[in-house]
Amino acid sequence: MTDPATPPIEPRAFLRALFDKALEAADPARVVPAHLPEPPAGRTVVVGAGKASAAMARALERHWPAPLEGLVVTRTGHGVPCEHIEIAEASHPVPDEAGRRAAGRILELVLGCGANDLIIALISGGGSALLALPAEGITLEEKQTINRALLASGARIDEMNCLRKHLSAIKGGRLAAAADPARLVALLISDVPGDDPSVIASGPTVADPSTRQQALEIIDKYAIDAPPGVLRLLQSEDCETPKPGDPRLARVETRLIARPQDSLEAAARLAADNGVTPLILGDSIEGEAREVAIAMAAIARQAAKHGQPAAPPCVLLSGGETTVTLRAAGRGGRNSEFLLSLAIALDGLAGVHAIACDTDGIDGSEDNAGAVIEPASLERAARQGLSAKAKLRENDSYGFFADLGDLVVCGPTLTNVNDFRAILIEKRL
Repeated sequence: MTDPATPPIEPRAFLRALFDKALEAADPARVVPAHLPEPPAGRTVVVGAGKASAAMARALERHWPAPLEGLVVTRTGHGVPCEHIEIAEASHPVPDEAGRRAAGRILELVLGCGANDLIIALISGGGSALLALPAEGITLEEKQTINRALLASGARIDEMNCLRKHLSAIKGGRLAAAADPARLVALLISDVPGDDPSVIASGPTVADPSTRQQALEIIDKYAIDAPPGVLRLLQSEDCETPKPGDPRLARVETRLIARPQDSLEAAARLAADNGVTPLILGDSIEGEAREVAIAMAAIARQAAKHGQPAAPPCVLLSGGETTVTLRAAGRGGRNSEFLLSLAIALDGLAGVHAIACDTDGIDGSEDNAGAVIEPASLERAARQGLSAKAKLRENDSYGFFADLGDLVVCGPTLTNVNDFRAILIEKRL
């Protein structure tokens, strides 16, 4: 990376450099090779799912010393060419028929493995929607209905995935159970708060401690209008997932190869190298995006006015996964909604700039990773006849930042360690 401009001169270049450094720390080409197992006596079969899975497969191929074969499924537009591993693409965040077919073929691949074979599972965020193999008794259409309702509900990612696991024929440890008696090594890139392997992509290769009763409680908590087939399945023991201690999972090894914290630490080192004090607020921050923004605006204001918890120039770094409860039909993901609420809460506070981006390069279902704000954002919007508060009420953060020319558009990054947020406070007020 070229040396970024010093933040007081060019805040946007500095903030974008921090984001790029965070992505670099989670690049599959960088993190996969060091975690590869030894080749087996038998076959090597590669399976996987997630927004980073295709790039992970390419990195594996380039460093694997023996024959291999396999199939991974990634989000449409996130595929890369591989020589021996087939790359399928499917819809995200709402599953589709392509994902159902790919998940079915992945299950067939592991069922054909024996005790001398090695299965390498490449798992990253997004894999839950991409492994769209409904449990017996429900249809893909019913799973799509549940997914759409969850996405609009404001449910946390662990709650979403609890429900998804109990409606799946492959998630929640079922892929690993099907792989028995083969050895299975799972390489995971975490996109979830807490880095729990059972939550990443709904944990297809690890035991699931959650229960069907918890899944039913999530439906009640968010008043989800579940199809009758879904309710029937959840009321049956048939939907229960493999639990810790299941002997079918005895030969499974899980290796966490990239985490949100790693990316935050990489960005912090770059900030310090440029004379800016980094303060990592947390790698697993959750909550409504607009409410999290209000809390972070208060921290930024305290730093600007009182030099606490760090004296300017400083940068507040955080990760995790906020949520957006849809109240209107506007466009935008959780990062742009966070920034719009942050801009309103800061109200033009001098010397404070911020970036918030999804590290997969796609904020929700739009074409941007996120956006940036500056002290003049609200003033510039007002000159164009834009009301920030109205746009927030309409869930139209994308439209707000598109009109200002402040979207961050980088395309698919081929990794995914959740959200990256950086708030730069240039000087003491």
